[in-house]
Amino acid sequence: MPATPHALSLDDAAAVLHGGGVIAYPTEAVWGLGCDPFNAAALQRLLALKQRPATKGMIVIAAELEQVLPHLHWDALPAARREEVIASWPGPVTWLLPCRPDVPDWLRGEHDTLAVRITAHPVAAALCRAFDGAIVSTSANRAGEPPARRFDELSEYLLAGLDGHVAGKTGDLAKPTVIRDARSGEIVRAG
Repeated sequence: MPATPHALSLDDAAAVLHGGGVIAYPTEAVWGLGCDPFNAAALQRLLALKQRPATKGMIVIAAELEQVLPHLHWDALPAARREEVIASWPGPVTWLLPCRPDVPDWLRGEHDTLAVRITAHPVAAALCRAFDGAIVSTSANRAGEPPARRFDELSEYLLAGLDGHVAGKTGDLAKPTVIRDARSGEIVRAG
């Protein structure tokens, strides 16, 4: 049986992320896997662990809008839509936002948008603050398998590939967060 990746303090988890590591941490509904979204090798490692195609794109979470604003075409949205997005945060709504062309395709997939959530989960938000930026947030499971709601539900396969985890409990959501298209307001994935 592989060793369980050790629990990391927020500062140590941030250092692991800055060093290209992949960690697990609790989110609003399920355990998430995270890495530095702008480290290609870390993201490729995370995608291999999940067995997820890069073309789908990834969600990034942040503690504040300012952590993702430099990567977005924020002004491409009408003022009313920007207000709607801001009114939903921090909270369990992920928005597909127009992004700058220099956002790597390994992060946005085949899209011209970036999936962003300003999280209200205390541990996830604190992790973003310790990292001083947005991090990848994808459910801690192989593609097609059910996500883990508790740390002890993470598969041995995933645990063996992690560089550590941040202890905590998931939030009260029964399903992963809703995903909405910021241009149209349409729901892409129901929560």
